[in-house]
Amino acid sequence: MLFFVFVDAYAQQTLWGDKPIVSPEIHSDNTVTFRMRAPKAVRVQITGDFLPMQHSESAYGKYDVPGIADLKEGKEGVWEYTTPLPLLPELYNYSFIVDGLKTTDPANVYLIRDVATVFNVFIVGGARADLYKVNSVNHGTVSRRWYWSPSLKMNRRLAVYTPAGYEESNKRYPVFYLLHGMGGDEEAWLALGRASQILDNLIAAGKAKPMIVVMTNGNVSQEAAPGESSLGYIVPTMQLPKTMDGSMEESFPDVVNFIDATYRTVKRKSGRAIAGLSMGGFHSLHISKQYPDMFDYVGLFSAAIMPDKQVKSSVYDNTENKLKMQFNKNPKLYWIAIGKTDFLYKANEEYRKMLNEKGFKYTYYETDEGHIWRNWRIYLTEFVPMLFH
Repeated sequence: MLFFVFVDAYAQQTLWGDKPIVSPEIHSDNTVTFRMRAPKAVRVQITGDFLPMQHSESAYGKYDVPGIADLKEGKEGVWEYTTPLPLLPELYNYSFIVDGLKTTDPANVYLIRDVATVFNVFIVGGARADLYKVNSVNHGTVSRRWYWSPSLKMNRRLAVYTPAGYEESNKRYPVFYLLHGMGGDEEAWLALGRASQILDNLIAAGKAKPMIVVMTNGNVSQEAAPGESSLGYIVPTMQLPKTMDGSMEESFPDVVNFIDATYRTVKRKSGRAIAGLSMGGFHSLHISKQYPDMFDYVGLFSAAIMPDKQVKSSVYDNTENKLKMQFNKNPKLYWIAIGKTDFLYKANEEYRKMLNEKGFKYTYYETDEGHIWRNWRIYLTEFVPMLFH
């Protein structure tokens, strides 16, 4: 095996004058070149969220999916594609397709898993995307903690961000509970959402209050993210039981109690926020109305709104009355954000109409595009500075 690895590495170094293939190569004008050595390939393509989006449908609804572009074969079987226009500042993902087989870029070691898909990533810096970088600022700490859930009768794992200076101080900090979407887990906001980088950079710039951020696993049938539990290296899937049946909402006080007992927290409503994307937005909506004295700040990012009709849980009963009680207690911020082409746009529109009719005050934020991580990172950067003032 070492022999073949050496031969392949030597071949690439020889081709590039003792330098490995560079891919992606971000040019000074922010155009980007991708390369892959595949001398026996008939066709090499690239797909990524920097390409024009295409519409697709699944059992979960309509989605935007990345387009596809062809690479051109050059010398010694090295295929290339350069973006025709400069890319805007952003964190991008991509994969190669070699003769119909999707694969990652062997020249790029930076990979992220999204449910059961793995792809390469790169950042074009500038503007908001600089918040997604590891910059020269004071950094917080990310830890993975296990807690016992009496409601679910199992040990469960969550991720906790503590801000720079937490370990050295005796201060108490407000807590922001940040929830993932369907198929995600306690790693999603860290890997795909760049949550720790965003918090580090906003806090360092004085644009956000220092806070603890708790990223839970919203799949109550799981102990932890795939590969991190006693089940071993299971195949990640979106088809998990008990994701939106009321169990997550009912068991959420177990998380709050653990965090309050373990960390130096502000143990009152004004010191707690909750937000989430998609399924996590659904959970945030229903957790916050189920426990109206628990959270003063609520964020719904591209949220699912109501459960399927066949779902029966007391959590979802009397929704309007529970919302009335919640809004009568005057939450400091109730924030709804969604993209114009999101498949959940209509459901959010109808929900906002109901809130308007009832006179429930909220703040609305709309972006382009759809149900994608690019939007959810934007929402996080907008939401966090509004917390705990």
